[in-house]
Amino acid sequence: MRLVLYFIFAAIAWAQTPLPIRPTVIRALRLFDGKGETLISPAMIVVEGNRITRVGSTLAVPADALVVDLGDATLMPGFMDAHTHLSMEYPVDFNQTELNNLRLSIAERALRRIPDAKATLMSGFTTVRDLGGDGFIDVGLRNSINAKAIQGPRMLVAVNAVGSTGGHCDNLAGFRFNLFGRESGIPDGVADSPAEFRKAVRYAVKYGADVIKTCATGGVLSQTDEVDTPQLTQEELNALVDEAHALRKKAAAHAHGAEGAKRAIRAGIDSIEHGSFLDSEALDLMKQRNTVLVPTLMATKGLRERIRAGLYLPPQIKAKAEAAMAAIENTVRMAVGKNVRIGLGTDTSVYPYPRAAEEFAELVRYGVKPIDALRAGTSVDAELLGVADRLGSLAIGKTADIVAVPGNPLRDIQVTERVFFVMKEGEIFRNDKH
Repeated sequence: MRLVLYFIFAAIAWAQTPLPIRPTVIRALRLFDGKGETLISPAMIVVEGNRITRVGSTLAVPADALVVDLGDATLMPGFMDAHTHLSMEYPVDFNQTELNNLRLSIAERALRRIPDAKATLMSGFTTVRDLGGDGFIDVGLRNSINAKAIQGPRMLVAVNAVGSTGGHCDNLAGFRFNLFGRESGIPDGVADSPAEFRKAVRYAVKYGADVIKTCATGGVLSQTDEVDTPQLTQEELNALVDEAHALRKKAAAHAHGAEGAKRAIRAGIDSIEHGSFLDSEALDLMKQRNTVLVPTLMATKGLRERIRAGLYLPPQIKAKAEAAMAAIENTVRMAVGKNVRIGLGTDTSVYPYPRAAEEFAELVRYGVKPIDALRAGTSVDAELLGVADRLGSLAIGKTADIVAVPGNPLRDIQVTERVFFVMKEGEIFRNDKH
């Protein structure tokens, strides 16, 4: 009997012993490491488990390795999008989308987002910063992706964006009085004093926020505000940023107008989103304080396409969109001239999924150098998101988030739109050449 028990326990112990990790070697003609000024050629990366263990041009191939030879391609860190709304649908029909948000259950809305989360990953984006939704759909997507229940990018989520009554972040604005039987409040991300903004930050963190997003100015797609007016006082922004940073969370500010943006920058905000009407003083402040500009040029492109296609937008929204579109190019070119740090973010749901990679070419079209555009979507975003210790570059010890594109992105930036290989945390999700 003792002998039988011995063999039983020995078998259990053997079954619980982790199998040896088979290394993966990825080869390609070129490599962009996320930080450098040039490409490395030829390129090899050795991955063991979910980590990069070696990077170089001529490395010894382990005898038991899985070799993935991608040929005339460029290896890069997994792309990052610093401004998404994966919990929101693209509004082909503006009024129908408004109705869907009221009619559909949270569960149904969340289920409808699963294909777009997967498509985002397959297009090369392994990490996103999701800047606001409702119903905790963003939290549900993040947790389900982390649990491997669904496929999608790694998500850092904001829960509710935080703003003022009647402002861009007030999701109940634009509807008739008392339609919902109450006014907006802290659970909706709406606050109106420094104390309330601290409470709103704490509420968001309590329910799962990785990052805090606020609306420092009016916006394009909101119906009860001007696009560029400031919506928070200096004291309110000071309180919000101080509370976010005290809780070790980064803070992002939606800000089209210059005055609201300057208040956010003085408060210590980590990034300005959109920035359509920023002036020279605002950009100088950003340079001094190392604030990142995330211009979300795909939002501009998406709105322009909607208007040209004759898709309905309420008149006041269309007017605001046209004003922002007319101003953004000058802002980005001024920012480039002043060496303001620029990150890559796209404002997903303002354009059809999964086109986020077109942001690289949009940045270049607006004056950003191709190498800087690549850095924007990798190492710059990694620093902005607070994950640069493990993501955003191809280096020994980093998490194995690796994508490949055909050809040379420094010669043709649009190859970033043709990702054919995606590895996230050492797992291959896409390989069109196998």
